[in-house]
Amino acid sequence: METIITNIIIIAVILLIVGLAVFYVIKAKKSGKKCIGCPDSGTCGASSKASACSCGCSGCASKDSCHSDNSPE
Repeated sequence: METIITNIIIIAVILLIVGLAVFYVIKAKKSGKKCIGCPDSGTCGASSKASACSCGCSGCASKDSCHSDNSPE
């Protein structure tokens, strides 16, 4: 009986984590982010043939527009 309760708790925690991750992705995509992991993905001009940003998101139109505050020279 204890193992059933333990299994239910573990499954509930896993489902909660997966649900929160899906909610985060949907929320980020609705807000206009092209690359969810890139901190500047909501502000850089995205295009499908863009060169890669320094963060590796490849969603910016040019490296000049992505990370303009700390772009490597």
